[in-house]
Amino acid sequence: IPLDEELVFERVKAHGKCIVLTEEQLNNSFAEAFAHRISKNCFRYLDAPVETMGALDVPAVPINLILEKEMLPNAEKLGAKIEEMLNY
Repeated sequence: IPLDEELVFERVKAHGKCIVLTEEQLNNSFAEAFAHRISKNCFRYLDAPVETMGALDVPAVPINLILEKEMLPNAEKLGAKIEEMLNY
């Protein structure tokens, strides 16, 4: 398995917060399932809910760069999510 869950759990326990970031859509995604496993294994150590961030639920990736920017996560959106978590 290319994912070191134990390392992720260790870091979440040390920091108390976690964002699972992906470019896939979140509904029924690996990221959503992984966020659940993190919540379950690190519940007592969390200072905020585990957050997930991914692409909008649209049928296809738009070719238009402006629409693609709206659909996919980016540094600006991630920065806002981090700010929100730090203020939780």
